[in-house]
Amino acid sequence: MTLKDYIADKMPFLITNVILFAAVSGILLLLNMSGAIVFLIFIVWFTPVVTYILVEFIRMGMFHKELSGTLESLDQKYLVAEIMKEPGSAEGRLLYKVLQESNRNMHEHVKSYRERENEYREYIETWVHEIKTPIASTRLIIENNPNQVTRNIQEEVRKIEEYIEQVLYYSRSNNVSRDYQIREVPLPALVRNVIKRNSRDFISRGIAVEINAVEGVVYSDAKWLEFILNQLIGNALKYTEGPDGKVEIRAARNENNLVLSITDNGIGISDKDRDRVFEKGFTGENGRKFGASTGIGLYLCKKLADQLGLGITLSSEAGAGTTVSLVFPLGKAA
Repeated sequence: MTLKDYIADKMPFLITNVILFAAVSGILLLLNMSGAIVFLIFIVWFTPVVTYILVEFIRMGMFHKELSGTLESLDQKYLVAEIMKEPGSAEGRLLYKVLQESNRNMHEHVKSYRERENEYREYIETWVHEIKTPIASTRLIIENNPNQVTRNIQEEVRKIEEYIEQVLYYSRSNNVSRDYQIREVPLPALVRNVIKRNSRDFISRGIAVEINAVEGVVYSDAKWLEFILNQLIGNALKYTEGPDGKVEIRAARNENNLVLSITDNGIGISDKDRDRVFEKGFTGENGRKFGASTGIGLYLCKKLADQLGLGITLSSEAGAGTTVSLVFPLGKAA
């Protein structure tokens, strides 16, 4: 708070005193009082007024400085009401009590919404586990009745399972720490598992897969990594066409990190869409063309990668393919 602002705030008080002094001075002058007496009254009148204003300005300035410092030091600004000191003025104490009550009410609302979110997430996780039973029964029926129709149904069931898996990971994406375990993960085994999961798509679409220099280990959660990698390879397959289609998986070890890249020679991403591919729900031109994009896959990959402490980057050129890279920091074994 500046002195100018403070004086402007006290202006009604000052104007009232000036008007009263002018009225008293006018009466004294009408009574033939000397100017010296009027001046003395002016000194006696306004010395306490000015002193009060200066002392209050210093006191309020110290309070504002302390409050601003406290606010700046907080990551969660809404907690300021819980740690600020109670002001000395009656007006300040009233505002302090209002702020405290508002803060308590806000916490109650946040708690209520958090409980609803937890209930919804628990329901989704329960539903995911329950839906696995009819899917398992469907697979059993397919195995007992092998023919071209059931093989086609089996492929659609596999897609359903992947979407269900996506729902499960999405529901847990805000609480990754509850579910993941940092372990040594061999990259070759991780890549082989994901390639095997998508082998039918590679074969049926006539798309070649090339694995180059994928070796070494990283430290993360194997299950979450497999999900992320499966989403990235699934995207590469979705937007790549045979018979010249190819997906290349390559690893490169640098001084401070290891980069696992998935490159396809598919349709690529336009310049205007490239910077938005990690946004939730964004499908872009490719999503509208193919009609099967939800705009969740890459968003979820980015969110999970951030929570696992991994980097994820994307480079692409329309008509020339796309490269998505996972960056694993080295030396972070837990």
